[in-house]
Amino acid sequence: MASDEEGTQLSPLNTSWRNFGTNESSGIFGESDQYTRKIRTYSQWSPMEEGVTLAWNDVSVYIQTKKKGKTTCKRIINGVTGAVKAGSLVALMGASGAGKSTLMSTLAYRNASGACVEGDILINGRPIGDYMKYISGFMHQEDIFIGSLTVLEHMNIMARLKLDRKTTQQERNSKIYEILKSLGLTKCLNTRIGINGESKVLSGGEKKRLAFATELLTDPPILFCDEPTTGLDSYSAQKIITMMNTMACSGKTILCTIHQPSSDIFAIFSQLILMADGRIAFMGSAASALDFFEKAGYRCPTSYNPADFFIKTLATTPGYEENSRQCIKRICDYFVVSDYNKEVNVVVQYEFHMGRAVESKIYKLRTNFNELFFWQKLYWLTYRWFLDLWRDPTLQATKISEKIVIGIMIGLCYLGTDFTTQIGVQNVQGIIFLLVSENTFTPMYSILDEFPQKYPLFLREYNSGLYSAFLYFLSRILSMLPGLIIEPILFVIIVYWLSGLRASAYAFLMTTLAGILTLNSAAACGIFFSNAFDSVPAAMAYLVPFDYVLMLTSGVFVKLSTLPRVFSWTKYLSWLMYSTESISIIQWNGIKNITCDISDQEIPCLTSDTQVLEKYSFSEDNLSRDLWSMLFLCIIFHCLSFICLWLKIRKR
Repeated sequence: MASDEEGTQLSPLNTSWRNFGTNESSGIFGESDQYTRKIRTYSQWSPMEEGVTLAWNDVSVYIQTKKKGKTTCKRIINGVTGAVKAGSLVALMGASGAGKSTLMSTLAYRNASGACVEGDILINGRPIGDYMKYISGFMHQEDIFIGSLTVLEHMNIMARLKLDRKTTQQERNSKIYEILKSLGLTKCLNTRIGINGESKVLSGGEKKRLAFATELLTDPPILFCDEPTTGLDSYSAQKIITMMNTMACSGKTILCTIHQPSSDIFAIFSQLILMADGRIAFMGSAASALDFFEKAGYRCPTSYNPADFFIKTLATTPGYEENSRQCIKRICDYFVVSDYNKEVNVVVQYEFHMGRAVESKIYKLRTNFNELFFWQKLYWLTYRWFLDLWRDPTLQATKISEKIVIGIMIGLCYLGTDFTTQIGVQNVQGIIFLLVSENTFTPMYSILDEFPQKYPLFLREYNSGLYSAFLYFLSRILSMLPGLIIEPILFVIIVYWLSGLRASAYAFLMTTLAGILTLNSAAACGIFFSNAFDSVPAAMAYLVPFDYVLMLTSGVFVKLSTLPRVFSWTKYLSWLMYSTESISIIQWNGIKNITCDISDQEIPCLTSDTQVLEKYSFSEDNLSRDLWSMLFLCIIFHCLSFICLWLKIRKR
């Protein structure tokens, strides 16, 4: 390890942290002259002036798990302490299950669901909190996008949501172009990110670079990257890490989890954190790591990639689990008592004991930041979801085509229906039932996976502070609304005029209105069930029995007045009943000349609109009530849907 002229070792954390450790230290936390001299030397560099320093002390993370009905806590991170200073590009490495992703998420204040954190984490001497979402970027291992958008559309919308609303269009475009140019994505500006059925989409490496570009829009002072090189070729991986290094040289703090980097990429990192079994096995520079492992009795072969050597040494070998655990424990214990750990503790203690006395700029970073107004965020979110719905060939286009085909089939089956015969009464009621059921069951089931599909993206953007849950929910509903209006209108038009229902503007318009309300009530119910349960199969398991209730209380299969009291109240939850009754009233109102062509007097014969409606326990006085009830049910289902979505977020 390098040393200065006085024989004082340079810190293994970063060789630029001069005079940080000596072999003469009398104790890690003691008040000796050596410790005081280290603090004074360290205090010459002010973290508030040069960027942000992240420090953590005795941090443990527990995950709640349920097994056989009992809730237990499993410790993932075991009392780790460390620090990362401004201007550092840090590689957080370890074998699978070492806890590196959990630690990084904890440091970024993006804990997983059910996680319990103990210990202290500071940014520039201040405890981390919700403000982390505004001052940090977080690049996830899994790339989640709206695949129907182009690269330029995605970047433009994200720039609108992330940047100050006073940023001009020219400034936004310039920032977007410079970021995409630096990452080699300018040739993909008008390429869709990725959607089923599209021939030209981004590759896995291009998606990874686009995710990185998205985080760079806000120019965050600290950036967390979870496996940023996964799925990339060697050239693309080195390009991203080199760009990160350039950013770190300008004062950024960058922490990356990385899995088996090449020797060239590994050499770029200025600091290394090795984890094993939830503990820190080493923290310092790569050169110091080789020296540390050699002193611990593990020498890296000359021609071996150091990164592979570290991970292999700290991994659990199948069949030799006990020996591997003993090896890992020995290395972690050796680090605890080593000079390398003492150097880390010097930095941590400075942050915890002296950083608090200096006014931090962290809370000032968003003082002059102007977020988009509510309606501006709503516009851009609605626009994004609208593009996604109408560009995905498996959604809106298929649904509309299906409505047209089914409408033609039904219309041809009932072609030339005559209202004035007993067969005509049966046919009209059959048409009404098909109008109502097609506008109920198809949209209700087809919309079940709409919210679950986009939930991971919503949760990620919500945790980043881009928008509220209410904005997300409202924008999704507004983006669906055109389709929820166009579909029933097309269907009613085709069925109505082919089958020969009443040829009056009033009857047609009111039937269309009833169809729109029916479909929207069904869609709202489907959205409610999709948000109330964690999976689509679970939602369907509960929705199917509810459908039977809707059908039984529609008035078609059972006369409503004959329902048992214990069950009759359910009809007020059935928009099928409201819709069937309202359309029946609209179609039969004023028809008095229905003929009886049956000679047998014992067979009932319906001769007027009143008798037809009475057969199904319908009343002409209920038309207004039925339409308002469907609108009310639609609103109620949407409100319940939002409550369920909000509760899901609270759980996480």
